[in-house]
Amino acid sequence: MDGPVRWLEDPVRLGRDGRFFRLCRWSPPCLPYLATALCGREDARGTGVLSPVPAPGEEAGKPAIMLALATSVGCFRCRSKVVGAIAFPDFLPREVEEIKDPDARELARRMQRLPVKVSFSKSSIMSSCVKPLQQSGSKPVVLLHGFDSSLLEWRYTFPLLENSGLETWALDILGWGFSGLETLPSCNVAAKREHLYQFWQLHIREPMMLVGPSLGAATAIDFAAAYPEAVSKLVLIDASVYAEGTGDLAKLPRSLAYAGVSILKSVPLRLYANFLTFNNVPYWTFFDWAKIGRLHCLLPWWEDATVDFMISGGYNVSAQIKEIKKKTLIIWGEKDRVISSTQALRLHSELQGSILHQIPGCGHLPHVEEPSIVSKLIVEFAQCSLS
Repeated sequence: MDGPVRWLEDPVRLGRDGRFFRLCRWSPPCLPYLATALCGREDARGTGVLSPVPAPGEEAGKPAIMLALATSVGCFRCRSKVVGAIAFPDFLPREVEEIKDPDARELARRMQRLPVKVSFSKSSIMSSCVKPLQQSGSKPVVLLHGFDSSLLEWRYTFPLLENSGLETWALDILGWGFSGLETLPSCNVAAKREHLYQFWQLHIREPMMLVGPSLGAATAIDFAAAYPEAVSKLVLIDASVYAEGTGDLAKLPRSLAYAGVSILKSVPLRLYANFLTFNNVPYWTFFDWAKIGRLHCLLPWWEDATVDFMISGGYNVSAQIKEIKKKTLIIWGEKDRVISSTQALRLHSELQGSILHQIPGCGHLPHVEEPSIVSKLIVEFAQCSLS
């Protein structure tokens, strides 16, 4: 960059990963442009840009482009902006650093929280999501996730959808994922429905193609039945829509419910869940995927939110299925060991005019196991070329 730039002599170590950076400072007249475009301020008197340099004794790699910015007045007091792959949002558990999967790390870095005002909480819920790089204002695709999971399920398929030109959002369903629930709001079905509607009304505002895998399909059907004006199409993936809520678990005393829920985040259970869920995946990936799958469980309110959902009775949407009049794509892994593929045929028969596509050899989460196939199906369905 040309112009009045002064580099400080000594690199500094910053961030959780301890990388070294060298600080440079621009002087006027270029400051207003940098401050406005990158820090969101027009009154900054000094703007610093951190450029990566090698640690002492290490070789220099390819530099990234403008990784972080701050004002020189009380350095880092203004909102920082991170461009490129260097830092994770502060609201994520520290254990995110242990994840090796590059796609999961990149999606986690793009995560942010947006405020959502709901009737059952005095304060807005800071709701975790990944926004599209550009909002076109038409045909948004909104990705939900399954039971006790997070938007990191979409780590492989999200970038493929985005690269295809679709306005793609990934949202965490209230009570799971990485939203800020310090106030412990209700996380029952009605609360999840209202939260999703208010998020849509505040931040998306156009009829959306709602994509729900596993229990997220029940969330999508429940939402589409209540707010048909907010949904243009549905995509249901290995849908868990015929279970009668949480069953007898809703009758458990709270102490037993908490004991049961605590097991959900255990590493052995997550490894076993991966074994059941995936069919064509090398076993060595299971350990890293277990870290991804349980990361949200490390937030302090996770147990309270999960118990609240469990004792509320959960989703029971089987009676609503025939009410849905939206165009629907059903995707199913033929080797699903969690929900039999025979339920795909039942769902296809009950959703008039729906399209069923089964993926040979695939398990319960095709968007993780076969992202190329799933993204192609979703793109074609969005463009009305799938039959």
